[in-house]
Amino acid sequence: MKLLTYESAAGPRAGVLVEDRVVDVATLLGEAGGVRDVRALLELPGAPLDRLKAALAGGATEGLALGSVRLRAPILQPPTVRDHIIYEEHATQQHTREISESWYRLPVFYFSNPLRIFGPDETVPYPAASQRLDYELELGAVIGRDGSDILEAEAEPYIAGFTIFNDWSCRDLQTDEMKFGLGPAKGKDAANSLGPWVVTSDELAPYWRDGRLHLKCSVKVNGVQWMEGNAGGGHFSWGAILERDAQDSRIVPGDVIGSGTISGGSIGEAIRKGYPARFLQPGDVVEMEIEAIGVLRNTVGPIANPNKNLRWKAREQPPMPAPLPPTAGR
Repeated sequence: MKLLTYESAAGPRAGVLVEDRVVDVATLLGEAGGVRDVRALLELPGAPLDRLKAALAGGATEGLALGSVRLRAPILQPPTVRDHIIYEEHATQQHTREISESWYRLPVFYFSNPLRIFGPDETVPYPAASQRLDYELELGAVIGRDGSDILEAEAEPYIAGFTIFNDWSCRDLQTDEMKFGLGPAKGKDAANSLGPWVVTSDELAPYWRDGRLHLKCSVKVNGVQWMEGNAGGGHFSWGAILERDAQDSRIVPGDVIGSGTISGGSIGEAIRKGYPARFLQPGDVVEMEIEAIGVLRNTVGPIANPNKNLRWKAREQPPMPAPLPPTAGR
């Protein structure tokens, strides 16, 4: 199933995509008060995804044409957003920096901001304090059940499905702040994008090997290819990621867990591979596509609060490395 959130006359509502039509989840499940988003769907009692699948099997799926509705982020406000860094190419930025041995031992992560979530085709404001806005192409796992201290071998059923996750990054703020040894914090505070929907794990089973999803993916900016890759090369399995996240802690329905940047899926990596990449500017259209999931598209908006006197701008950063010859690294 493809689970989504769309804007209705009564506000945001959870839906399910049936061919090219959006069917209201509340109607299928008999929820008189409506179901606000995919998080609210997952929080319903009594195995809501099983009940939804059974309702769809019964037919009678009248709905709205997909092209006639405005899609929202499938999870409007996750309880938490944990973001990992499981791809070695991104961790080393193609071996231009050394990383600690702990990266190879631990599925490390940071907590991102669940209050700045943008959906498909939404405009993302350009952060006023930054001059180096970057994207990050990631897989986002959406948790479907409550759990603590789970083990890798039992973790997969806790994942309701996957979405595309764009971890927008202010690289200059991030670099400046992390010199102190904390972070990335403010460098990741301005925006996260999710969408276009959550594809349930059973639908992605053909792509699942060794606890990883082997999905082709790409990034285009203003229609120009800046990345092609595959999500299957993570150093850790999704089971290991969830075991780490839930250890001495808790995961709950609607939590979003990012894989970290898929190899090649940031601007620095694109430049080093010879793509015509640069830091983002207002007006740029960023399209991320992951096989079997879809396309997440956002436009970079004007600078937020451009006339405000900002105290906390990043210091000047060294120039990016020159791009490789056009065919290098492809």
